[in-house]
Amino acid sequence: MNEEFFAAIELMAAEKHIPVDLLYEKVRNALIVAEKRNFGGKDDVVFCDIDPEAKTLRVYARKTVVEELEDPDTEILVDAAHQYDANAKAGDIIEIPLDTKKFGRIDAQKAKHSIRQGIRDAEHSLTLDVFSAHKQENISVKVLNVDTRNGNAIVEMVGTKAEATLPKNEQIPGEDLREGDLIKIYVVDIREPDPALKDSGKGPRIMISRSHPGFVRRLFETEVPEIASGTVEIKEVSREAGSRTKIAVWSENESVDAVGACIGPHGQRVGEVVDQLGGEKIDIVPFSPDPAEFIASALAPADVLHVDILSEEEKSCKVVVPDNQLSLAIGNKGQNARLAAKLTGWKIDINPESGFPETEEAPETDGVPETDAVAPEEPAEE
Repeated sequence: MNEEFFAAIELMAAEKHIPVDLLYEKVRNALIVAEKRNFGGKDDVVFCDIDPEAKTLRVYARKTVVEELEDPDTEILVDAAHQYDANAKAGDIIEIPLDTKKFGRIDAQKAKHSIRQGIRDAEHSLTLDVFSAHKQENISVKVLNVDTRNGNAIVEMVGTKAEATLPKNEQIPGEDLREGDLIKIYVVDIREPDPALKDSGKGPRIMISRSHPGFVRRLFETEVPEIASGTVEIKEVSREAGSRTKIAVWSENESVDAVGACIGPHGQRVGEVVDQLGGEKIDIVPFSPDPAEFIASALAPADVLHVDILSEEEKSCKVVVPDNQLSLAIGNKGQNARLAAKLTGWKIDINPESGFPETEEAPETDGVPETDAVAPEEPAEE
């Protein structure tokens, strides 16, 4: 029986990718929990020793030898103790072997439940460790299943058995994930449950995403050697996943063209990123410590005539563009202006060179995701 027990434990450890020592610890604890109910549920009475090398498993109770019995759960009379140790005397602590074959049905059920729960806990802990090691990084995963009701996908990290859920709202809008697909995801964070939320779960949650700005940042680090080496730095990223991303880059080395490095020869580098994002448009603009210069660059592809800083404290400014560039600066449904505001952190009031008619007000974007700037009466251009 012992041979079969140890063989089963080692097979389970291999299948579940759980360290065998950890699994033995879970079994040990489960047997103790199941048996100690026969001793009033008291701690430090029931013990379990497992020796994988010798293939031995021993469950026993430790009791104090006494002349007068007060607590039968933790004490044993001298005469009764002699059947376990002929030399036992009052004050000694003896070990009483317990036969696991005589576990009652409730004991056995409790032990099985405890072992299963222990395995689940161990798997979850290992999964957390695996994903935590790649926090704020892109990793390759395989899609195991897609829930047809809510669109959530269960993914498994390539080379491991670590699984996580990629929610529908963290996928790139419009993409159609299928079982067996190999994709990249961004490990956003490992978050502890919020006790104020009833449905927040009992344990830490793995937050993964394909719509997070960090996903694009890491893709560029992979495709652009200058970013990986630190020669070029990504300063800011703003993104509306599935549609458009703006990325601001900069280099301390004046001889390095940061934007050109990210675009690559014949647009090859940025093209690789675009392909991985399913055709999402990407604007790469130069970062500048000068707010006015940075804001002007952020509104690309529109030309900017000048930027007037209205309040550095409130980070608000007025931007003037040629009349024929107004709709381009604002973008379709205000997207270009909104992304520029997110990228720079400034409220941007966009005005045509000739000014707005008196009946119209200049559209403004304040950097808040929900704020839309709308072009007056003109068709939007991209």
